[in-house]
Amino acid sequence: MIADSGAADVAVVEDVRGKGLDDLAARLNVRHDPAAWSTPERIVAVAAGARALVVRNRAQVDAALLDALPALHVVARAGTGLDNIDLDAADQRGVVVVAPLGANALSVAEHTLGLALAVARRIVKLDVECRAGGWNRTPGLELSGRTWGVLGAGATARAVARVAAALGMAVIAYDPYVDAGDPELAQLGVRLAPLSEVMATADVISSHLPATDATRHLVDASLLAHVKPQALFVSVGRGEVVDEEALADALESGRLAGAGLDVREQEPPVPGRLEKLDNVVLTPHVAGITAQSQERIVGILAADIEAVLSGAPARHAVGQSTRRRTA
Repeated sequence: MIADSGAADVAVVEDVRGKGLDDLAARLNVRHDPAAWSTPERIVAVAAGARALVVRNRAQVDAALLDALPALHVVARAGTGLDNIDLDAADQRGVVVVAPLGANALSVAEHTLGLALAVARRIVKLDVECRAGGWNRTPGLELSGRTWGVLGAGATARAVARVAAALGMAVIAYDPYVDAGDPELAQLGVRLAPLSEVMATADVISSHLPATDATRHLVDASLLAHVKPQALFVSVGRGEVVDEEALADALESGRLAGAGLDVREQEPPVPGRLEKLDNVVLTPHVAGITAQSQERIVGILAADIEAVLSGAPARHAVGQSTRRRTA
């Protein structure tokens, strides 16, 4: 998949691989440098002359980078978060931005459930103790028959609602941007509720919110003060949504029974209070990363890249442009 000479048609500047890109390389010149994201200068060096740029979540695609790559027709984001891409700047320059929204929703949902179960049944702690010869049979928490609250009601939250329902859980959701009459939510049996009600009612709360000015530290001390005793918190959206010091306070005081965190405010984080708590399970932002989801994502991106470069519209555009706009 590496272009040995000449300008690349497609520049992959993070660790994004898969059959879709391999197939695309049979028709287009694809250059892959998984560490190019580390500096804008290195991205420009790798992607000079490229018509397509493939990123994950580390490369910062801003106005300056877009201006330095004037040949770009399309930016393909291997994932669903868009906080590293300036959509307005791309729209202004007629650059199509594509992202396979929802392609990893099932993977995120399974990981979210896995974190909740690991915390509820103290699986990680018990594993460590058993390996050391311990045999602690203290009862865990059962989820069936309880209430799961989701913050955000997008694709990943809806996938979580499906798996929670399979456990016999009721699901309530907070999302101010979703219509109360949303037919899919009704079909899933999900009831929209105010944020305060979700926090006070749910036995498991999972955050699927993006990082915006409105959501930064939304989950803070004042919000956590309203959770039910023995509630569990799982974060799989964006780490900036959670005030980690307030979360550590709630966990240390027993206000929360436990937490599972796949995303952090700083990634990778500097080890601190959360890392020392045995009622916390931590994973390195991998909820959406499975072999199956990555193949789906890469396949979607490769198809949209080829479409845009041939003059056809992208099926998974997330900005205003679905085709490359020419001056």
